[in-house]
Amino acid sequence: MIPHSDVKLTIAFNDPDLDLEERDEQAQQLMAELRQMDEVETIDRVLDPNPPEGNKAIGGFLVGLLTAEANVANAMKLMGFLGDRLSNKPIELSVEANGKKLSVKASSREELEVAIKAAKDFIEK
Repeated sequence: MIPHSDVKLTIAFNDPDLDLEERDEQAQQLMAELRQMDEVETIDRVLDPNPPEGNKAIGGFLVGLLTAEANVANAMKLMGFLGDRLSNKPIELSVEANGKKLSVKASSREELEVAIKAAKDFIEK
């Protein structure tokens, strides 16, 4: 039986071919798309706990990093959505559920499919 605790996802865009501004644009675009989904309970940028002095450009957020929360059933749908949207983007995905954490990296569609399957299996345990 699956516990009914929330699942927290952290998505990091880490494409080395993109500059910080481009990574942040990817994160903001995904955040806008996730806000349209009923399955997502919360979606936020990640605050920088130690922003550089005089930091104005990014506004105290970690570049290219998002967190989202959903219940277990909706997290499965969210994983499918992420698989469709992020299939060829290098990302890191962290999943927290049931007091445990799983981190996976992917830089191709195949790697992302494996990562999402691992995350789904992790959530269901």
